[in-house]
Amino acid sequence: MKTQTLDEAVVYIIDDDASVRSGLADLFNSVGLETKTFASAVQFLEYGGSDAPACIVLDVRLPVVSGLDFQAELNKSSKKIPIVFITGHGDIPMTVQAMKAGAVEFLTKPFREQDMLDAVNRALKRARDERQRSNDSATLQASFESLTSREQEIMRQVTAGFLNKQIAGKIGLSEIAVKVHRGRMMRKMGAKSVPDLVRMATALGIDA
Repeated sequence: MKTQTLDEAVVYIIDDDASVRSGLADLFNSVGLETKTFASAVQFLEYGGSDAPACIVLDVRLPVVSGLDFQAELNKSSKKIPIVFITGHGDIPMTVQAMKAGAVEFLTKPFREQDMLDAVNRALKRARDERQRSNDSATLQASFESLTSREQEIMRQVTAGFLNKQIAGKIGLSEIAVKVHRGRMMRKMGAKSVPDLVRMATALGIDA
């Protein structure tokens, strides 16, 4: 296998059938995807995962902890890893349960290789998108925390729709001082306009 970097995606294969694990690993490796295989959900939990964008190809029927139970536990944790389910004994209620809980796809064995690759590509796109959203959120939070308490207060007032003159009266500053603080706040936040700043405040959960 290739040496993994933080930017590379990894496909975790969890299936108690060694031949299935091997076949899926060969399929994903053939298109340049990194893989790690596990015979049970317990083995995967002991491994703990990595920082790379990832998805899980998961057998429904597993020893000790079933695939659906494992999905439920994963959803309760901080690890939001997209799942592609595979099964040789699927039924409609099982499929509905998995999809409602966030599964990307539910494939019945034997499945077409292209269907599996398509499903994994969708799952990895979801993982990368979520990673980007998380990174953007962390950057936005850091920008807000870099503001002084005065600048944070002015940001709240601006996003509540108050004009500089109104803000000056509300917080006891001159209008010129408000303009200076507001300019610094906008630069630190990287906001190009008030609507831009409002979107940031909404994402941060800031109330006026």
